[in-house]
Amino acid sequence: MKQNDENQLVRSGEIEWQPLNEENISGVYVKSLMFDEAARRSATILLKFEAGATYPLHTHPGGEEIFVLEGDIRLGKDVLQAGDYLFTAVGSKHRVSTKNGCVVFLKAPREVEIIKPRK
Repeated sequence: MKQNDENQLVRSGEIEWQPLNEENISGVYVKSLMFDEAARRSATILLKFEAGATYPLHTHPGGEEIFVLEGDIRLGKDVLQAGDYLFTAVGSKHRVSTKNGCVVFLKAPREVEIIKPRK
């Protein structure tokens, strides 16, 4: 979905889940709800994690908002269940994991930055 000045309706049930196309990531799928042409990225998405899926340590230069629709997810020290909301402050760092799988609504105005382990 492209961002512009008009109202937009997205029927997420009509969008296919796509594998998150990032290096060394598996079991994580995405549906774009709002694509920002200027930034060339989706700032508003649905994410689906299979049971046991993880996402590496990263930081949020623009902050992040997450609302859990289904399942459970751990973001750093915070464990969220369906119905929980988390605002991640600008510059915060965390890893992500899920025991049973989940679907989350995520809004991140800027691209995350993966923190690579020191060699």
